[in-house]
Amino acid sequence: MFVIVGIIVVFVCVFGGFFWAAEFNMDAVAFFLHPYEYIIIGGASIGSMLIANSKDLNMRIIKGALGIFKGATVNKQSYTELLRMLYELFQFAKREGLIALEQHIEAPESSTIISKYPSFLANHHAVDFLCDTLKVVLSGGVPAHELEELMDIDLENIHQDEHHPPAALNIVSDALPGLGIVAAVLGIIVTMLSITAGAETVGKKVGGALVGTFMGVLLAYGFVGPIARNMEKTVEQEAKYLECIKAALLAFAKSMPPTVAIEYGRRAIDPHNRPSFKETEEAIKG
Repeated sequence: MFVIVGIIVVFVCVFGGFFWAAEFNMDAVAFFLHPYEYIIIGGASIGSMLIANSKDLNMRIIKGALGIFKGATVNKQSYTELLRMLYELFQFAKREGLIALEQHIEAPESSTIISKYPSFLANHHAVDFLCDTLKVVLSGGVPAHELEELMDIDLENIHQDEHHPPAALNIVSDALPGLGIVAAVLGIIVTMLSITAGAETVGKKVGGALVGTFMGVLLAYGFVGPIARNMEKTVEQEAKYLECIKAALLAFAKSMPPTVAIEYGRRAIDPHNRPSFKETEEAIKG
């Protein structure tokens, strides 16, 4: 929601301010009716992205950019559901024995416990991280400090992989002002071909050429850069979600009671999204 509002604010303020400065002269609109400028900038930026990245990474960039319009997927409700699911798993293991967890972690989508929490199942990194770690716990013979080291290795790799799409989009953002200059230079070349056509014609063509520089800078700092930053924040939120799982699993591996293990996980949640002790208690009782 706020992403759409932000885009509208940028458009209204930039172009509204321009037309106000131009005293609402509709002839000023003609300066922006140069599709070749947009083709040069847009085509060059998309082409450079295709050159720099693999097909899989390009698809992830598009998916991540579109995903910011859906809003945050990690929030207080999703954390509450996560803590409740972990509590159910730990209680089940305490009651039935560790080996009984195997049926749930081998096929989480058909588990009578995990399948009740679609917000968790939708996060494939979280599902793999939880199930793979519990498989190690079930195998036995892994001390808690070594289990923590194993989880840290996994989390670091996930974090690095998830940072690739926003980092690649940031490179496009950095390139856009330069591509805007390319469009402007080509526009000046076209202007030189009409140098004898009169001051009015030359003026319009120079104005059209400058639109390239303007659009390159606007797209870089008004849209693409902020979108990449939003994607980075999403990655950071996902990382905190996995840290919550790690804290709870580590406490569980140390044979702490389920309620205590869940509290370790709750404390790992950032304060903005962290459910209170009472809210967590009510959720696991429910």
